[in-house]
Amino acid sequence: MQFIKGVGPRKAILLEKLHLTSIEDCLYFLPFRFEDRTQFKKISQAVPGEYVTLTGEVLSSGTIFMGRRKRVFEAIIQDETGIIRAKWFRFNETYMKEKFQTGQKIILSGKPTLNNRSGLEIIHPETEQESGENVSSLEIGKIVPVYHVTDGLHLKSMRAIIKNVLDKYLPLAEEFLPDDLIQRHNFPSRSEALAKSHFPEQGSCLKELDAFKTPAQRRLVFEELFLIQLGLAFRKNRAGEERTGLVFKTRGELIKRFVKLLPFTLTGAQKKVLGEIMEDLEKEKPMNRLIQGDVGSGKTIVALTALLTAVDNGTQSALMVPTEILAEQHYLNIRPFCEKLGLELSLVTSSLKGKERQKYFEDIRTGKTHIVVGTHSLIQKEIQFKKLGLAVIDEQHRFGVMQREAIGKKGDHPHLLIMTATPIPRSLALTLYGDMDVSLLDEFPPGRQEIATNLFFENQRGKAYSIMEKQLQQGRQAFVVCPLIEESESIDLKAAVTVFDYIQEHFPNFTACLIHGKLKKEERQSIMSRFLKKEIQVLVSTTVIEVGIDVPNATVMIIEHAERFGLAQLHQLRGRVGRGNHASHCLLMAYHPISEEGQARMKAMQNSGDGFVIAEEDLKIRGPGDFMGTRQSGVPLLKIANLLRDIQVLETARKEAFHLIESDPDITDPKHQPLNKALQRFLGNYMELMEVI
Repeated sequence: MQFIKGVGPRKAILLEKLHLTSIEDCLYFLPFRFEDRTQFKKISQAVPGEYVTLTGEVLSSGTIFMGRRKRVFEAIIQDETGIIRAKWFRFNETYMKEKFQTGQKIILSGKPTLNNRSGLEIIHPETEQESGENVSSLEIGKIVPVYHVTDGLHLKSMRAIIKNVLDKYLPLAEEFLPDDLIQRHNFPSRSEALAKSHFPEQGSCLKELDAFKTPAQRRLVFEELFLIQLGLAFRKNRAGEERTGLVFKTRGELIKRFVKLLPFTLTGAQKKVLGEIMEDLEKEKPMNRLIQGDVGSGKTIVALTALLTAVDNGTQSALMVPTEILAEQHYLNIRPFCEKLGLELSLVTSSLKGKERQKYFEDIRTGKTHIVVGTHSLIQKEIQFKKLGLAVIDEQHRFGVMQREAIGKKGDHPHLLIMTATPIPRSLALTLYGDMDVSLLDEFPPGRQEIATNLFFENQRGKAYSIMEKQLQQGRQAFVVCPLIEESESIDLKAAVTVFDYIQEHFPNFTACLIHGKLKKEERQSIMSRFLKKEIQVLVSTTVIEVGIDVPNATVMIIEHAERFGLAQLHQLRGRVGRGNHASHCLLMAYHPISEEGQARMKAMQNSGDGFVIAEEDLKIRGPGDFMGTRQSGVPLLKIANLLRDIQVLETARKEAFHLIESDPDITDPKHQPLNKALQRFLGNYMELMEVI
């Protein structure tokens, strides 16, 4: 980078902080907004807070003091309609005095503010000398790009660097989108799109530019999303062509016996999704399906039916989850059914030691164990399945790509079923799971109650806990969730121990118990068993109860320091209540100060109980880059496209990508060679991952 005009060693380091290490990085480092400096106004027309470009004469200039020590350079500018002051807090005095000599004609741009003492002023405006030759044509009299910068790198320098890159290297930007696609969508060329996305033509609409809706910007957004979707289409097609999986007979005797054991009737959504799964299992192509279902929609029963189908076909099945607590909960939920069906079930976590560990591993290797439930411990080398037919991954977004691949390599192309209780906005699902078939559990079992969600602050603690007390008096139970186990000097949070002591003191007539991840497995299981039997009325907990617990009699969820939890996690926690026939409550206990994001999360929780609405809000609040840890998902980070803003472009790009792969499965047509090269360069290591999947 330091060999680009205007970039030396120091600036190269600053550019690296912005992840700009190549020419291509600079070309695709687009402005995030624009300023219209094409219209000159008189000083009397300047409005506080509105961007303006003015011309005037320097009336006076020099260093002034604000308070005893703060030095400020001030230039007073006048035209025939009034005066305005320009101020700089960081300056070289000799340079500034030379630049702003009395009588000098200058152009300045910026947002004026109103100083009650001295009138209108502009802090750190962009300035140019007014002359026959416009010295810096990038700054004045144009629509000017505004880039993200870092400390030490001025916007003016960034514009000059980008302009130098465009001038020298843009002619080398090869077109790679197919001609027919460009014509179909009336896209500008790649080089034209890049040029106009950085430095728009006179007369361009500022509103369209800021919304990324000009033809040039749309082309670049499409291009980025098209390459991702093309990779997903290629991967899906390759998996379908090259792999032969196990063909299962479905709806066998084991499944019939299992259905008779269920104390309830499956919902229409569960039956529909199971139908889709069974259809997949009957094919030679290995299943690769994602199930999305909100909290309490019945994913566990669907997963267990699939696991049992694999066993019914003489193979083993595995359920992999992200935490030991969740693995234990699934194990305890599944075990009663396995015992009645005469099946061997094993729990594999990092807690297994010594002879017990060796026995479990041997039972899995010989096929004595039919179903294995475990954490990422399932993918360690020592575990060998006799014949793995199906792997189910729950809450899969907590696993990295390679971990998900490793469980699939424990068998000969086993069927793969992925589940998430974190509803995913459509735009993100198409990007993260565009190569998978997707099923939606969008119906709740009968009797599920709406959950009243209310926000309380620390000074309203008594009011919140009185709601819990009324429910306890009616024979109901309550969860109280805290973010920490013990007091921390560095983080001022109410710890679970402190809250537990408070409840014991204020509710002596009810049994409370404390559960957290540091307890031994046997202790946790004992506490949960007692809670299910109603021997414990209040369960004080860390977030170990976030997923997997089904206690129909629990009607109150109090979340301490709710402002510190993520929106998806808050929704998961709320889903632990409302599972029976009784009205339920989620009480958010918040503590000041609350960030703007925290306030937005509290508002979203109160406004909706729909997981997909919550997910869309979460995407708006956090942005696509952080949602569900997409940085570790295997999908390239987006430089230009925004999954919230560009959903329509994404769907168009997806259709075009899958259509192209249908006609040219390996992208080997000579006319698609530039596209093939661009795809491999864009996806990098992700392309290698496609080859091994």
